[in-house]
Amino acid sequence: MKKLLALLFCITWFTTHAQNADTAKKYTAKVDSSSILALPDTVRHLQSKTASYIAPAVFVTYGLLSLKVKAIRNIDIHVYEDMMEDHPNFNYHIENYLQYAPAVMVYGLNLAGVHGKNTFIDRTILYGMSEGIMALTTFSLKKVTHRLRPDGSNRYSFPSGHTGNAFAAAEFMAQEYSEKSPWYGIAGYSFATATAILRVYNRDHWFSDIIAGAGFGILSTKAAYLIYPLFRNKLFHDKNSNKTTSLMPSFGNGTVGFAFTKQL
Repeated sequence: MKKLLALLFCITWFTTHAQNADTAKKYTAKVDSSSILALPDTVRHLQSKTASYIAPAVFVTYGLLSLKVKAIRNIDIHVYEDMMEDHPNFNYHIENYLQYAPAVMVYGLNLAGVHGKNTFIDRTILYGMSEGIMALTTFSLKKVTHRLRPDGSNRYSFPSGHTGNAFAAAEFMAQEYSEKSPWYGIAGYSFATATAILRVYNRDHWFSDIIAGAGFGILSTKAAYLIYPLFRNKLFHDKNSNKTTSLMPSFGNGTVGFAFTKQL
């Protein structure tokens, strides 16, 4: 049990570190004749951005495999039995509140004067979109998979909606504040991980349910941050925007090249 929960912490830790590049507003790439074999900063940026999708993709894949792969399903049963042996009477549903903690922190930080990446309106729309995507995905799967909860209360176990909600909010906090400090993302994901663990301890979900919920939650927020700029630019195009993209020749230390700068 402890090893499996430690694995969940490790994967979420990796996600917060990959998030640092994913939320970068500005990057610069420079290529010249003396470093033609070097990996350009733009390629590193894209690789880091892609890497931030690995953890949630692994989460989702693991969860879906649990529906058909007996070995993974046996892990669910082992975790449940181990938990029941150690904490048979555990019944503290504070995760009903913890799942919203990262989102509340985002607005609290803004009120305290620590401004995130987006304005209040944009931020609220983005969070609403991520929650909408997450809810549509998780509740659709609950009805399709029809998995019985560990406590036998109903057949809406897979994936965990509470966990999806918590990780969507954690990714929301990381997107808004990781540029200022990675500790904001770590704090958000800590609340999300606690929510997931409590769902297992309260016998509301199997281990694979919370793994899948985490993946869907993260991907839902990432999807919102990918989609919304396109939607916003079409409806609220700012003609006076100072954001620029430039490609200029450069010369230095006897080498000739180009400097590419893009402000997002």
